[in-house]
Amino acid sequence: MRRSPKSLPEKLYASSIHWEGWTFQVLSSPSGLRLVDLEGASFAALADRLGARVVPDDDPNATILAQLREYLRGARRSFDLPLDLRGTPFQIAVWREVEKIPYGSLRTYADIAQAIGRPTATRAVGQAVGANLVPLVVPCHRVVGTSGDLTGYRGGLPLKERLLALEKGSLSL
Repeated sequence: MRRSPKSLPEKLYASSIHWEGWTFQVLSSPSGLRLVDLEGASFAALADRLGARVVPDDDPNATILAQLREYLRGARRSFDLPLDLRGTPFQIAVWREVEKIPYGSLRTYADIAQAIGRPTATRAVGQAVGANLVPLVVPCHRVVGTSGDLTGYRGGLPLKERLLALEKGSLSL
């Protein structure tokens, strides 16, 4: 019996971007942006996490990096990038709704649940928002608790506060 050759792990292109003391790792596939890591994880750790082969290469990420830099300078309000989103149909519906939140605006988890036609799924919406692999581009920092309080953020609340301040055009909230 002949064994089929093991398929190689998917190849993802990796880049880093630095902003105000934070380091973000960007991974893309030929289909589009796959991940923006806000915690500065190593490329090796991200490769393990995604089960992929991560190759440092800024060229395939040039447009992504340019748009992220423009956003972080306050010169871009929305992104025009192909996304390679991986998730359940529910997660993708949540992320597509989060993408619609205008620059400088906030929505609650309940608002998102209502918008996707699942008004009782607020907790599940929160979990889907937390599973977003392309923060900044799918702006989950614009989602807040029902009371308007800032809630958890993968990059930490100081980063969430800073991003919201950037969008308000000020350095502090």
